[in-house]
This record gives sequence, C-alpha cells and structure tokens, in this order.
Amino acid sequence: MALQIHQVFRPISPAPELSTRPRLLPSIKHSIITREAARQSFNITNNSKKLRSSVKVRSNLETEVVVGVVTEVDKDTFWPIANAAGDKTVVLDMYTQWCGPCKIMAPKFDELAQKYLDVVFLKLDCNQENKSLAKELGIKVVPTFKILKHGKIVKEVTGAKFDNLVAAMEDVRSS
Repeated sequence: MALQIHQVFRPISPAPELSTRPRLLPSIKHSIITREAARQSFNITNNSKKLRSSVKVRSNLETEVVVGVVTEVDKDTFWPIANAAGDKTVVLDMYTQWCGPCKIMAPKFDELAQKYLDVVFLKLDCNQENKSLAKELGIKVVPTFKILKHGKIVKEVTGAKFDNLVAAMEDVRSS
C-alpha cells in the first residue's frame, strides 16, 4: 500500500522560528512529520518578518527489503519487512540512543551490512514509541541482536559481542 500526502503548510501568526515545530492550520489532520523530515522537505524562505513554507510529503508504505545498508524500522514497519525478506536471513539490532555499547556496535553493524549482501540488516530504537514491539520481541538488555529466518526468530545475541553476532549470523545463513 502506498500513501502519498500532498499538503501546503502555512504558519499561523506569529511566524514560528526555524528551530520550533511548525503550527499547522486546524483543517490539516493526520499529517505527522518528524523534525528531520520537515527539515528535508520544507522549502523555507526567511525574510525579516515573513516565513513561507511549502511542503510536499510523499510517504511510501510499500514493504521494501534492502540489502547492503542498515534499515531503520519501527513498530509499524518491522514485521512487514521481516516477512517480506522471505528466505533471506534478517538481523535486527535493538538499541537505544543512550547506550554506550550500542554506539560501539553501530559502525560494526554497518560494516556487516556492506559485507553480507544476502542478509537484511535492520535496527530498532527501543524508545517509548517502539516499546510494544520491544516487549513482543522479549528484549531485556541493549544491544540485543535478533536473527530471523522465514519471519521467525531463530537466534539471539545479547550485549556488544561482535564475534558472537558474526558466528550466530553465519550459522543461520548456512542452515
């Protein structure tokens, strides 16, 4: 399913600062844009008293399995992508923004994604928004790596144990 949203956003007086979230007209409903997406999508002109914004947001909700890179997932996109991977091995890095060992593992995880082109690499920020999925997957510590095959969890590696992760991933790939 693909969803395309085309809206034109006009700030309500007084004009918001660039660093604040734009206030939208009351008639616009169900259009949620992250701060980063807004920065990328907004064409902003700031004259001394005027701030004009026009936005065209295109959100593609089609399930797309990508290899060679790490794909950020959330509670809504994880299972569709994991199931769409079919017989490919899927490795999920469950992390938090504040976790030191997670930050150490992130570049190593990126390198694995570039090396193993037959494996789908995903990462999930176990924040409040994704709490339900983290609970469903049974996370107790971060980082936790879940390895899936055919949409089912077959192995788990907890902690920043890179060698254990590679061994578990190799084991699942060869089975």
